[in-house]
Amino acid sequence: MKKEQVILPKNQRILSVLGENIRLARLRRKLSAEQVSERAGISRVGLWKIEKGAPEVAIGSYLQVLFILGLEQDLRLVADNDPLGRKLQDAQLTTKERAPKQKK
Repeated sequence: MKKEQVILPKNQRILSVLGENIRLARLRRKLSAEQVSERAGISRVGLWKIEKGAPEVAIGSYLQVLFILGLEQDLRLVADNDPLGRKLQDAQLTTKERAPKQKK
């Protein structure tokens, strides 16, 4: 049985905004949903889910749609500006390769 993924409301809003931005980018390019889904190699329903910000859609499908719209480089900007990570790095704090095992 597949465990259902729990998405926090704040994170769902982020996905919804991403989906809406993708939809608006498609419309600005005057591309139909059928054109984009066919070019991305996904179903029309898959594109509809992406444009709604569905968390169960694989990130690879999001990337394919961004590629069709010429926006794939935007994904490279994720975590590009990482103030907390840079502060930790500058403080020369060492981090373990893996998280510690949880005690049962």
